[in-house]
Amino acid sequence: MKLYSYWRSSAAYRVRIALNLKQLSFETIPVHLLKDGGQQHSAEYQQLNPNQLVPTYVDAEFSLNQSLAIIEYLDEMYPEPALLPEDPAAKAQVRSLALDIACDIHPLNNLRVLQYLTGPLALNDDQKTEWIHHWLHTGFSALEQRLQTTAGEFCYGDNITLADLCLVPQMYNALRFKLDTLEYPTISRIYHHCQQLAGFALAAPEQQSDAQV
Repeated sequence: MKLYSYWRSSAAYRVRIALNLKQLSFETIPVHLLKDGGQQHSAEYQQLNPNQLVPTYVDAEFSLNQSLAIIEYLDEMYPEPALLPEDPAAKAQVRSLALDIACDIHPLNNLRVLQYLTGPLALNDDQKTEWIHHWLHTGFSALEQRLQTTAGEFCYGDNITLADLCLVPQMYNALRFKLDTLEYPTISRIYHHCQQLAGFALAAPEQQSDAQV
């Protein structure tokens, strides 16, 4: 079982949490997204993942990209602990929260978007930060409101779900980008609670073999 990963990748971070929570042994294959012009653009990696993104999950002859697809596959193959509720309505709610983060918040502060802003569009660092903060506030404001009706200890009730695996890496990014998170007490509470758990702590960017701190 191999995971092609970059230490700061939010998407890879999600999958590392899932693998840790399920206590699965895996080998991390670092793909440096900045070195050598971005190792994800190499011909060898493109053969494995034409999207030129991380993560990519490989188990024998089977490979899969897209972090949420990987996590749901792992959840079906290794059901304990479950990361999605059994009840269809609850499962849909959890997926909805996860997609709010993974599809509507994360892509707007993803590396290749930021590189386009500062490259072809020639935004300076202050303008880039303004972009990041604007979209984080937009997404987090809505998420904080939604969590008022779903959260217990975690995003959905008192069990870890797919939504928490998405929230933690995004909050990590927000703090790295120096976002003022005082407006989001529920998001902050869940984030700090998760950080106390081994499965999350071991998946943290600074704990990875390719970390540059």
